[in-house]
Amino acid sequence: MTDQKPYAEQLFDLTGRVVLITGGSRGLGREMAFAAARCGADIVVASRKFDACVATAEQITAETGRAALPYQVHVGHWDELDGLIDAVYDRFGRLDVLVNNAGMSPLYESLPAVTEQLFDAVLNLNLKGPFRLSVLAGERMAGAGGGSIINVSTHGSIRPHPTFVPYAAAKAGLNAMTEALALAYGPAVRVNTLMPGPFLTDISKAWSFDDGTNPFRHSALQRAGEPAEIVGAALFLMSGASSFTSGSILRVDGGIP
Repeated sequence: MTDQKPYAEQLFDLTGRVVLITGGSRGLGREMAFAAARCGADIVVASRKFDACVATAEQITAETGRAALPYQVHVGHWDELDGLIDAVYDRFGRLDVLVNNAGMSPLYESLPAVTEQLFDAVLNLNLKGPFRLSVLAGERMAGAGGGSIINVSTHGSIRPHPTFVPYAAAKAGLNAMTEALALAYGPAVRVNTLMPGPFLTDISKAWSFDDGTNPFRHSALQRAGEPAEIVGAALFLMSGASSFTSGSILRVDGGIP
């Protein structure tokens, strides 16, 4: 008999690692947080709503036995981000994976109705904040000899639409930033883009399709994703399974042409 873990468990093992996920209290971020904990990682759940962070962190610990730190932060506020990284190192002494998942895409009536305030808020949260967090984390990860940064983009960054121009532009910038930071912090730190398509999270409640046809009929899988279906790709990029993957875009979008 042997106590060695099965091959797949070894490949995706995150035991002893610390994973920080922004926007980690709901939606895809929440799914990724629980998945990482189930693979052995300690988790930092960061978002704007502290009560939601606390509830998620407590549930992670109760269900997985892993430590989970809740942290309230607005990722779009540059001056709050040093404190987040410091809190991670104060609690755990290390950071192995950063997932820049927090984001937003406000609705607007028309392109002329987009205000400077809305435009700036979208870019701050979806691009400026992830840049700052990636730099703060990347410097420390590189100094410690390794790590993984995952920028969560959207299929809309390569298939933009007039209904979400600021969001698409910010996420396209995130794609470009991924490649640059992969070069900046390699070879020790891997930096990749996880690119989801349509998923049935809270944001999908705002979708409306009035003509009765399948809005996803042109994609290969002809449906939206369930939140748990992000987990395999996320764990791949978090773990040693992606040890030769950096500067890449991993699409999880149901095969949008």
